[in-house]
Amino acid sequence: MLPGTSHKIISTKAVKKMASSSKKSMTLKNQVNTVAAANQEHTVAAKSSSASKVPVRNAKRNRETLKALYPELSEEEARTQELARLERKAEADALELAKVEELERKLKQWAVSVSPEHVKDNGEARAYEDVQRRVHCYLEACVFSGDIDRAGHFLLSHHRRVSRRKLLNIESYNIMMRVWAKMGSLKQIGRMFILVEEAGLKPNLSSYCAALECMGRTPNCPPRFINRVLQQIQWDGLSVDELFRHCVFRQDERDMVLKAIHTLKPDFQPSIKPILHTCSSPLRTDSKYPKLAFSLDELQKRFNNQLCLEQASTITINSVEALKPRDLLAEQRKVWHKTLVKALRESKAIMASSTQKVVRFSLYPYLCLMDEKEYADIMIQSLANLPPSGESLHILAKQLGVRVHNKFCILMKEQNQMVDKLNNIYNEYVELLSKDNKVLNVLPREQWQTLEAKHMSGPSLLGDECHWPHAVVLELGTYLVDLMVKHMKVNSDILNSAYNRKIIPVLYHMYTFRSNRQVGFIKPHPILTQIQQDAMETTLTFDSYVMPMLCPPVPWASAKFGAYLLTPTKLMRAVLGANQHEIQLEKCQEEELHPVLDSLTQLGNTAWRINQPLLDVIISIFNGKGSEKLDVPPPLSEAPRIPRYNQQELATYTSAEKAQLKREVINAKKKCGEMHSLRMDALYKLSIANHMRDEVFWFPHNMDFRGRTYPCPPYFNHLGSDVTRAVLVFAEGKALGPGGLDWLKIHLVNLTGLKKRSSLAGRLEYANTIMDDIMDSADNPLNGKKWWQNADEPWQALACCMEITNAIRSPDPTQFISHFPVHQDGSCNGLQHYAALGRDVIGATSVNLMPCDVPQDVYSVVAQQVEGFRVRDAEKALKVAQVLEGFINRKVVKQTVMTVVYGVTRYGGRLQIEKRLKEIDNFPKEYVWDASHYLVQQVFTSLKEMFTGTREIQDWLTESARLISKSGHTVEWVTPLGLPVIQPYHRPRTQLLKNQIQDLSLQISHDSKQRPDTVKQKNAFPPNFIHSLDSTHMMLTALYCYSAGLTFVSVHDCFWTHAITVDTMNKVCREQFVALHSQPILQELSNFLLQKYCSTNARYFFVQVFLLMVE
Repeated sequence: MLPGTSHKIISTKAVKKMASSSKKSMTLKNQVNTVAAANQEHTVAAKSSSASKVPVRNAKRNRETLKALYPELSEEEARTQELARLERKAEADALELAKVEELERKLKQWAVSVSPEHVKDNGEARAYEDVQRRVHCYLEACVFSGDIDRAGHFLLSHHRRVSRRKLLNIESYNIMMRVWAKMGSLKQIGRMFILVEEAGLKPNLSSYCAALECMGRTPNCPPRFINRVLQQIQWDGLSVDELFRHCVFRQDERDMVLKAIHTLKPDFQPSIKPILHTCSSPLRTDSKYPKLAFSLDELQKRFNNQLCLEQASTITINSVEALKPRDLLAEQRKVWHKTLVKALRESKAIMASSTQKVVRFSLYPYLCLMDEKEYADIMIQSLANLPPSGESLHILAKQLGVRVHNKFCILMKEQNQMVDKLNNIYNEYVELLSKDNKVLNVLPREQWQTLEAKHMSGPSLLGDECHWPHAVVLELGTYLVDLMVKHMKVNSDILNSAYNRKIIPVLYHMYTFRSNRQVGFIKPHPILTQIQQDAMETTLTFDSYVMPMLCPPVPWASAKFGAYLLTPTKLMRAVLGANQHEIQLEKCQEEELHPVLDSLTQLGNTAWRINQPLLDVIISIFNGKGSEKLDVPPPLSEAPRIPRYNQQELATYTSAEKAQLKREVINAKKKCGEMHSLRMDALYKLSIANHMRDEVFWFPHNMDFRGRTYPCPPYFNHLGSDVTRAVLVFAEGKALGPGGLDWLKIHLVNLTGLKKRSSLAGRLEYANTIMDDIMDSADNPLNGKKWWQNADEPWQALACCMEITNAIRSPDPTQFISHFPVHQDGSCNGLQHYAALGRDVIGATSVNLMPCDVPQDVYSVVAQQVEGFRVRDAEKALKVAQVLEGFINRKVVKQTVMTVVYGVTRYGGRLQIEKRLKEIDNFPKEYVWDASHYLVQQVFTSLKEMFTGTREIQDWLTESARLISKSGHTVEWVTPLGLPVIQPYHRPRTQLLKNQIQDLSLQISHDSKQRPDTVKQKNAFPPNFIHSLDSTHMMLTALYCYSAGLTFVSVHDCFWTHAITVDTMNKVCREQFVALHSQPILQELSNFLLQKYCSTNARYFFVQVFLLMVE
């Protein structure tokens, strides 16, 4: 039995047992009362027997009873013993009665909590949270744009109507308090406190902060007013120190608050928040951080460049595809830009006159955050990224809305004077990282927190910019799309003067079907597509946050601040509108997150640069005809031509010929769309790489809800394809040392996909035998033997060939400075964790957790077992087994074996194997379905025999998640490093957003107010739990590698470092894996689930539910 399985979530049998005992308990009260009354009677009678005159027969009976009970005692002694026994019994009965009464009380409390009225009230309160966030964002937008009257009218109109007052929370009133505080209006501040009291709300620290700020700005403010506020803070159980610790200050608000307090307490200074250095996880200890190979001046200059880039919000770079630019597209963009600016101004004017006195939400404040030209820039930029086949309205609207929101957040930080403070702190912070300063025995996070405490005056770095609700982002984006569709026009004869001249729209709104659902699409006119293709633009424009950073990222000092300088970045990435992860992180103790924050900071502080020789080779192929074999997409000129036909020809076709023509047209259009997507993706990656070819840069990191880390820049990073990884090398170089060249050779063999079952010595020997091919590949990558092109990862293999060749040709290979990252990949990492959790020796051996002479390859082992099953069945004349002879290999089964541990079903596994079989040219197509169905059964059978404990652990996790979600809860757990995890799978709900262009029907599956999706919760728990262990191991390895002075990055379970430090990294990796699995992981998970989901109240819940079912 697995650890913790004896304490499973309450089963049906346990509920029935509890309910049965509880039902007996329900009658116990009467029984106890009866027994207690009888005992009391007996006791009173016994005590008063000597003084009262009882009938002789009763006295005689009592004496006989006592003599029978206590034959060895005298009558007086027996009476004393009986009295003591009755008293003890009465005390026990009274205690039992108290337990029953407590049970009844808690059951009544639960009954009230689940009553329809209470559930309705609680559900309404949670439903109001979304509207309250929308009110908050609306008021913030009004205030930021200077429309104070609109904000005040909106707040008061909601306050005066009781039905709408519930849509306001204390933060809504605080926004207006902050406005009046800036103006120094004590009268308005007092009025706001009266409104707060009328609304039945309680002022919080931000409310009192606004009052004190206002008093600090008021000349000769009466001290009694200030004293009254300070007393009220104490009466509410708060403190002034808490005010300075928890409130977010803008501009000079902190100084004004201090000014008011100093009126009464001249010597007062807020206490500095202590920096917590420890967390409760036994896996992590503090360590120092190594220096970067940059001077202080260089890092400060890089900071200034990055700051300018983020303030500009966008960056324009040269395209690697440019040939002969034409001016036609540029001229049209100028015309469209002017048209959009004019249309936006006219639309805003109409809104301003019609919504001034309207209480309903309006987009008008969101359209006043920036100048109209900036909105037009955003719209024109989105036009350049529109594919010829079009984009769904939902996606396009979200992109536009997110761009506006990000720009707003940056502008708000500038308005709040945060940039100057950030500049001061960062310039001191890089002293920790620069090579020309002494080593400080602190982590970057600790250094940053120390500097924040030192520069306490001024605005808070942790801004309180509110994240717009999903609906606001989409409504704003849809409005902008509507403007584009209505007002962007072009002459029909712009490309061909033979056409009739008329004005036609550039964009069209249309509908199409996807999975039986009608979806709104924005499709460009073919003229626009042709203009863009013919323009051969020399530049590409990107949002600043998609580019690598030019300076080390801001360390993650808390769950709300880190990574980019100004661009808002979430610690835990989630779909737009989901906030349950943020709530979960806010509840977590700050010190418990320190190891996670430190690992993200250290991953982000790895500096990179471009492998220029390799990039030039890739660009030369890209600007030619591409190469499907080398994963370089061809230009659109190589796309298949869409069949053309006229109506006269079509009339002569048979039904079968028409159907065939239709299929050819559909397939050609699909192929063109796919080629365009792949080509543009490669163009973005290569253009960014070419732009950064002479730069040193950094990738800030964040993580998903399981703790898996990802670089923030989406297009170009080391998690990308073979092409992207190949052009990236470490900025810091290290000498190869005595064993570094050998590791480069072994790494090259690993990239080829050959020698999977050979030892490291065997792989090194093989590399030495093909040295001529390696050096020929480096010298003549496109005109030589092209050995590198047959590797599994050809571009990384070519880069490694170049590095090996340069090292061999150097005067001393041991002193050769190498920037090349060497990879160490996990052997089916999910199975490694399962084998370690279940202490499965056989399974552990197959995934290299046990000492072996040669590395084990679980995929090859499974393929051999499946082949054995096939031979046995072929001898029994099974046709499909006979057909599969010679076709079962490692590649066919690898994906299914890899994903079984992550919850893939037999159906999903069959599709994976079917895809592999279709890739085999000479495999009979008519047997693909039968063969894939047969093979997936054999793969599952093989894995079940090899990993006996894995399926048991998976079943326990799945069943636990099913019971938890059935009880109405989402599955949660805490990783061994202290990261809280919650699965965001809920039953979908539909939200309708009404817009002029189209009503959007949103399927929202992350709404925490909805019941959990039981199927997703139970199916996702095993893989997500293993992913969380995988990320924990990576973070531990990252932390301890940096402590040892290693350069370290990861692609999930694939770890990268310099060739000279591979052995050290491997040692740290093994040690941290052992340390991780030395913890009672499953037992601690079981204890957590019991504590969270099987509390006393939960048990009462199950009892009451069962009793209701019985009744």
